[in-house]
Amino acid sequence: MAGKVFTVAQQKGGAGKTTLAAHLAIAWAQLGHSVATVDIDPQGSLTRWHAVRTEATGGKPGFTHVQINGWRTQAEVEKLARSHDIVVVDSPPHAQTEARIAVRAATLVVAPVQPSPMDLWAVHPTIELAAQEKRRLLLVLNRVPPRARIADELVAKVHELVAPPAVGLAVAQVGNRTAYAGTLMSGLSVTEAARKSQASVEMQALAEEILALA
Repeated sequence: MAGKVFTVAQQKGGAGKTTLAAHLAIAWAQLGHSVATVDIDPQGSLTRWHAVRTEATGGKPGFTHVQINGWRTQAEVEKLARSHDIVVVDSPPHAQTEARIAVRAATLVVAPVQPSPMDLWAVHPTIELAAQEKRRLLLVLNRVPPRARIADELVAKVHELVAPPAVGLAVAQVGNRTAYAGTLMSGLSVTEAARKSQASVEMQALAEEILALA
């Protein structure tokens, strides 16, 4: 039985896509799943983090990682899905062919969106791409400030935007916390280096929610 493929996609740059992919990969590995990550973003940020992690863990990062692009993307994702429980794909921003292939290969598309009108408008192409490829998409509120009124207003707007069951909004929200970037700098994740933090709690909740939807 093939593993689940979660493509983290957002055609707007700077939405926190790679950060989310890295933390989710570790959270799922900690739940006992065999995990593979695929970096098809030309920036290669996930690959650089994996290199730092490999060195920090003495060559034992705890998951498989592949950097790839172009026509081999779908075949590589399918191959990894046959040998892993979960494959996390960090897709490129913008409407590139690789992004479409990554969405097509997904069990579920995860799209981070920050709590601002600009980001809400910018997520439309990602929603449309998932719809074109007939893939379910889960929007995740990311970098949410504490007690931000706009976040509540955004939730209402998202509910107007989405069309279940094709598109949904995650119950778990990811806060605007320095722990997410700080732990990645050392090759770790919040669920490892900051286990008792609120960041760890919300990331674990999101990881479990996504699994339940797949």
